[in-house]
Amino acid sequence: MFFSFGKIQGQQSFEDIRSTYDKKEENDITALKDINLYLQKAKLENNLVEQIEGYRDAAFYSKDKSLKIKYADSAIVTAHKTDDKELISTVYLLKGSLYYFYYKNYQSALVEYLKAYQYSKDSKDDYLKYKIIYQMGLVKSYLGYYDEGIEHFKECISYFEPKSKEKLEPGAIRNVERGYLNSLHQMAVCYRNIKDYKRADSIINAGLRFSKINEFPSEKAYLTKCKGISEYHYKNYNSSIKLLQKSLPILNKDDDFYWSSVSDFYIGKSYLGLGKEDLAIKQFEKVDSIFQKRQFIVPELLENYNFLIKYYQNKKNSEKELEYSKKLLKADSILNRDFKFLSEKIHKDYDKEILEESKTRLEARNKWGFGTIAILITVLLIVALLAWKFYKNGKQIKLKYLELEDKLKQQNKPSSLPYESISNYGKSVLSEDVFIDLQNKLKEFEAGDSFKENGLTIDKLANTLGSNKSYLSQYINDVKGMNFSKYISTLRIDYITKLMYEDTHYLQLKVQGLADECGIGSRQNFSDLFQEINGIRPTDFIKQRKKELEEPGHNSVSGTLSES
Repeated sequence: MFFSFGKIQGQQSFEDIRSTYDKKEENDITALKDINLYLQKAKLENNLVEQIEGYRDAAFYSKDKSLKIKYADSAIVTAHKTDDKELISTVYLLKGSLYYFYYKNYQSALVEYLKAYQYSKDSKDDYLKYKIIYQMGLVKSYLGYYDEGIEHFKECISYFEPKSKEKLEPGAIRNVERGYLNSLHQMAVCYRNIKDYKRADSIINAGLRFSKINEFPSEKAYLTKCKGISEYHYKNYNSSIKLLQKSLPILNKDDDFYWSSVSDFYIGKSYLGLGKEDLAIKQFEKVDSIFQKRQFIVPELLENYNFLIKYYQNKKNSEKELEYSKKLLKADSILNRDFKFLSEKIHKDYDKEILEESKTRLEARNKWGFGTIAILITVLLIVALLAWKFYKNGKQIKLKYLELEDKLKQQNKPSSLPYESISNYGKSVLSEDVFIDLQNKLKEFEAGDSFKENGLTIDKLANTLGSNKSYLSQYINDVKGMNFSKYISTLRIDYITKLMYEDTHYLQLKVQGLADECGIGSRQNFSDLFQEINGIRPTDFIKQRKKELEEPGHNSVSGTLSES
């Protein structure tokens, strides 16, 4: 972790030493030799504050991510020796930022941010406080709490924007300008995710008009990336591709795999919009490559796997289809793990504490303060729980839809077992002749639609097939693995599900209309059977299918629908 100490020149000050490297770019390891001298001088003088500055500089200029964390740890150990809460808060915030930017490890980052918040409570350093507010906003945005994230970033902008116009030291002015631009970027991301594209565009343009924007290549790339995604939503696909490709070199140089993967994804979707399926698939495979290497993904990129799965379904490449289906499940499990930890921790250790602090202040002025804040806390916890359940339910619905879609692609009828399997286990009392006769007749029955007939009973069907009730019941139980009622219900639900998937006309029908179409009289009974057999309610299936059909370039990836 440490480098061999060089020789300190006579009366060199800390400022003199820092001037030898402070103009260098982040991750430029040539700065480390001089930083080593800086640290040596600080240790010889037992100057804990300058030691911390040296470790912070070492973390900034080191290229190795693990070394950055080690330098941050050294800064934390040294800061605790000072008993200065502001310094301790600052270095915990540094470590959290490293976990966020270089690892996209939100769990580890949040743990450090919360420590920074605890030590900053009595701080008079506004810059430190707003940096913490900004970092908490990032976690809120990642969790999908976009309205809350917007409030965080608005607070930051209200501080950083006027501060950027004050006469400050060069280093300080650059920090607040960067804080302003990053807050604009993240607020635009939140507005995009709640589909307020007009407001997102206004914020993006404000950032790109900033007088010194060219001095901040990374921040300019973020805003250009946002502009490219906006162009996609306006169906200006060529413009979207151009802007996203313009931002990618900087994002890749910064190793920002979060926004690199999002940019690749929207380039792919834009190619789909232009009907260039092969180019789109290459982009989606790039996104997968980033996920496999980094084990990081954001919720909107789950759709990336839907496109890949459908593409290989159409290519009849079952091996690739299965591969990407497994990757989708893995990605979803990672998100579920992250979201459960983060949502619980941020509301318990941050939001609740802020409300508790508000409660204390209000109680000093208002004897009714406690009741008011208690209600607010209860509401907040309920909202957090509902938000988590909504996210979880939404992902489960999506996965159930994809599983059902796989089943529809295979176009299976209720599964059947051969006579040998039944007789070998001693399950059936049917002779082979009776078994084969029923097998052939039921195959013809399933190929038609007479199973839709109202009032169809096992006696009626046995009579139609020229068999008897006992034989037919035995066959269905042995071969289909279900009773007669479940067998007919399964045929009816499979029939209507296939129609809903292949013909958009059926997506416009009410639930009662769908029930009538397949021979099930009761709307509620139909809905319950659909859920039981398909694992998803009919209304959710319709929403997922309509959403899928609205995707640009859908026909090229998922096949042409039969319109009637």
